[in-house]
Amino acid sequence: MNRLFKAAWAKAIAEQEEAMATLDIYFNDAVGIGEHPDLLTEVNKYVDMLANSRDKIESLEFYEKENQNDQGGNPKSTKPPF
Repeated sequence: MNRLFKAAWAKAIAEQEEAMATLDIYFNDAVGIGEHPDLLTEVNKYVDMLANSRDKIESLEFYEKENQNDQGGNPKSTKPPF
């Protein structure tokens, strides 16, 4: 697996984790929301980040599968490539 693909994968996973962690705080910890006057805008920002990161992960999985097929190999699992 090439390093550029690994970097793209790692960045998408990191974005997903950041979005999930932030949404966990907003939804489950009232202390974490005191500084945000427009909470819904902030929540929507992280929902968008979550959706975007999941789209990236799905796209990278698709690319990996198609790349394996193009090289005559069997499709690999959609587990992280490293």
